[in-house]
Amino acid sequence: MARATNRNKDSVAKTRPAISPEARENQLVALAVDLAEKQLKEGTATSQVITHYLKLGSTKEHIEKEILEEQKKLIKAKTEALQSAQKIEELYSNALAAMRTYNGQQESIDD
Repeated sequence: MARATNRNKDSVAKTRPAISPEARENQLVALAVDLAEKQLKEGTATSQVITHYLKLGSTKEHIEKEILEEQKKLIKAKTEALQSAQKIEELYSNALAAMRTYNGQQESIDD
């Protein structure tokens, strides 16, 4: 039994260093969640830890998460619509310039 405990401690200490700051943050969050889980199982968790996880499981939290996801989709759709409108404007401009050239008109600098 003592060997298994030593292996667990060694595996935590020998975790590969993160390649990016985001990966490092993910490692630290995972460690914090693991520690919180251990504390909850052992009954040593602080009231802040317990409250945090109770809030995560609440209906209000789920609804707020859904709202944020929908807002994210809306922002993405608006961004795509603006980019599409810019591309269409550029295509119209190019088409008008091509029609002027085909009609024998020279493009003026004033356009």
